[in-house]
Amino acid sequence: MRSIDDLQVASRRVLVRADLNVPLDGGRVADDGRIRASLPTLTALTNRGAKVIVCAHLGRPGGKPDPKYSLAPVAARLGELVGQRVELTSETTGPPVRAAVEALHRGGLIMLENLRFNAAETSKDDVQRGAFADQLAELADLYVADGFGAMHRKHASVYDVALRLPHAAGYLVQAEVAALTRLTASIRRPYVVLLGGAKVADKFDAIGSLITAADRILVGGAMAFPFLVAQGHKVGASLLEADQVELARGYLEQAAQAGTPIVLPSDVIVAARPAADTPREIVAVDQIPADQMGLDIGPETATSFAISILQANTVFWNGPMGVFEQAPFASGTRTVARALAGGEAFTLIGGGDTGAAIRALGFPESAFGYVSTGGGASLEFIEGKTLPGLAALKEP
Repeated sequence: MRSIDDLQVASRRVLVRADLNVPLDGGRVADDGRIRASLPTLTALTNRGAKVIVCAHLGRPGGKPDPKYSLAPVAARLGELVGQRVELTSETTGPPVRAAVEALHRGGLIMLENLRFNAAETSKDDVQRGAFADQLAELADLYVADGFGAMHRKHASVYDVALRLPHAAGYLVQAEVAALTRLTASIRRPYVVLLGGAKVADKFDAIGSLITAADRILVGGAMAFPFLVAQGHKVGASLLEADQVELARGYLEQAAQAGTPIVLPSDVIVAARPAADTPREIVAVDQIPADQMGLDIGPETATSFAISILQANTVFWNGPMGVFEQAPFASGTRTVARALAGGEAFTLIGGGDTGAAIRALGFPESAFGYVSTGGGASLEFIEGKTLPGLAALKEP
């Protein structure tokens, strides 16, 4: 897999696939962690005289333009960080885009509008997706993959363009692969996995592989509720996908056979809704009221999880322990983050929500071994799955 250091980029048009899928609030970037993660590659290219064309996606606009998902706030924030105006094209391809590329000067940088405004970007039809990739490839002389968070998607800008242009991995992708390899090829044990967050479906498939790799799996956040129901508990109005209960029951059986403990919360903080002004209480997991939802792990659970973390030599954390955006439900996430930051283990934090959580709670990224930008991508890498974006980079 070539690096951007292996490319001659001066005066050449370089299409960079970045991961700029950041949270917005009121038309502004709420957490710029992923934008900052793209800076080493982008500044290296512009400093070497490349004409840089950044492309990325934001949210799930359904294959058509939607102002709510415009990359305009992202372009504005990137411009602030790189110290130059970053023009956002009005379309993803076409004459206006080609004109903007033609106007680029050495060291200049533009951004294409949200790639997912074009349904072909995510199409499962190879011909349709390839036609869009052809249009993107026509804009550039070289392709750089630096959006690790999208590398597990067989999308036009991630997979197909790399097959059409001389290509290389950006610094972020290289760093991600190096860090994640420490969770697959050279694990220092005990190895503890901490899973949480609200995007339960994205993580469920990975649990089977993690059971065979980890020494202990700690489960909090909304991830815990299918397992608690599988154990016979009622979880009230908590976030729950009913079809995941049987899967959870199967994982509990698999873990028992493998001798890998899956540790679930013993207490939770519940409220009628996830709002700071809502009355809340701490209850045991078998005492969740029917009209309440679990919104954070309780203090007993947080302490137990922290002890396990401090006893580990390697920790992988994906997903907050509660609705950390609301102060009353952030204590569980804060407690485990503090344990991770204060321990001696190699710690890898995966997923955009988890990275956003530690930054929102005031923890510097330098307090952790590595903060990954990829949620699903990092999980699939650890599972040993082939990531289409990485596979394309290995092609000549």
